[in-house]
Amino acid sequence: QVLLVESGGGLVQAGGSLRLSCAASGRTFNAMGWFRQAPGKEREFVAAIGWSGGASYADSVKGRFTISRDNAKNTVYLQMNSLKPEDTAIYYCAAPIMGTVVAAGGYWGQGTQVTVYS
Repeated sequence: QVLLVESGGGLVQAGGSLRLSCAASGRTFNAMGWFRQAPGKEREFVAAIGWSGGASYADSVKGRFTISRDNAKNTVYLQMNSLKPEDTAIYYCAAPIMGTVVAAGGYWGQGTQVTVYS
């Protein structure tokens, strides 16, 4: 059974930081990533990382968010700095990623809430 389990969400003041984690079990993935969905909006791509560490980001988070991974732990992280209220959303881990979308038959975590207040 393949599972993606996120952790690390919470409530933070604007300008603060949070670190999300996503632990995968059941298999390994080449590219893993993060998506988010704000209330009343569609789910959107945030960041992705390949096995060797090559990363890509949505324009809205470039320079503020950093995605990383620990292949030995089969875990991907999202360090979020300089958070803004518009970053408020449910954040989902997903794999495998192809570009900025999840491959057909891919997997999603259950989501973790991030709330940024001003």
